[in-house]
Amino acid sequence: MSETPAPDAPANTERSPRRGMCAAVLSLEAIALGLTAPVMITIADVDTSTALSVGLGLAVVCLLLAGMLRAEWAYLAGYVVQVAAIALGFVVPVMFGLGAIFAALWAGADLLGRKIERERAEAWAAWRADQSDAG
Repeated sequence: MSETPAPDAPANTERSPRRGMCAAVLSLEAIALGLTAPVMITIADVDTSTALSVGLGLAVVCLLLAGMLRAEWAYLAGYVVQVAAIALGFVVPVMFGLGAIFAALWAGADLLGRKIERERAEAWAAWRADQSDAG
């Protein structure tokens, strides 16, 4: 079965490339953030409960946000998670780099997804205008 809607279907019934790309970034980031907990415990000598709360807590937030990306506020919350991931570098220095990489991926997915959706809407509008002129 094809994912492409019928030609007369509204553009908002299609899957959102922005949401898909951003959800993928958050899902992968959840794995990386979850793995910071054992690193904080063994290398940075962070208290176990604190490390688990921070590492696994951020991982759960990423997964929850990935599912909430239908709401515009979730994208803003995603940027907050990116700042938190970079700030984790004060405890685990490699997170400065890894957090920056995920922040770049997040911003790229958000901005590119917006561009694709805008261009898709413009193409649908042009197609509909051609159809109404022809009919």
